[in-house]
Amino acid sequence: MPVISVRDLKKTYIVGDIEVRALRHVSLDVAPGEFLSVTGPSGSGKSTFMHILGCLDRPTSGQYFLDGHDVSRLPKNELARIRNHQIGFVFQGFNLLSRTSALENVELPLLYNGTASKASERRRRAMEALKMVGLEERSHHLPNQLSGGQQQRVAIARALINNPSILLADEPTGNLDTKTSIEVMDVFQTLNRERGITVLLITHERDIAEYGTRVVLFRDGVIKTDEQIVRRRIASEEMAALPPAPAD
Repeated sequence: MPVISVRDLKKTYIVGDIEVRALRHVSLDVAPGEFLSVTGPSGSGKSTFMHILGCLDRPTSGQYFLDGHDVSRLPKNELARIRNHQIGFVFQGFNLLSRTSALENVELPLLYNGTASKASERRRRAMEALKMVGLEERSHHLPNQLSGGQQQRVAIARALINNPSILLADEPTGNLDTKTSIEVMDVFQTLNRERGITVLLITHERDIAEYGTRVVLFRDGVIKTDEQIVRRRIASEEMAALPPAPAD
């Protein structure tokens, strides 16, 4: 059974007297453990698609099945529960609290949803999440003491804290240089390969999309192409091939 299945999905916005058809007749299946990259130019519908998959918005018509359950018309409280427990979000902006340590930033979702009432349990789970992204030794650093790539890894750890089965990443390398982007993509590939987390990546960069196993191209609200990646880019190999950083 697909972990995500959408059928004849449509989304129309009303802007003044104008209808904006952001999605038109989109149908797609995503298998458990897949790494799907969604790409396309600005205004193609890819972000609207992600918002619906992340239960942040509802389709105008059509159906969205998550783990076999139709979530297209669920009330807001049910959609919030799904977001808290099944889906982790990573965005282009790291959205970290500036006066709060990496560990405390990762703990925040547990405070919001009340799934870990004891401070010791929150700390244990947050440290586990930071270890998954290789940042346990930086747990007490503030965001301004971390590089851009490290801040994004903290954001990924925060997305993992509730053990989601799906990670939705919206332009996660958009603010990063090439080397740091490869490091962040290595984290996503490792989580996908070793922990079986389904990853959906939104990006306008084809080279970033090719770190996935499948690329879907949106244009004008429809899927134009849907292809498996034959020669997938492997981030760990690309990092090993990078020249060493210059000495200070």
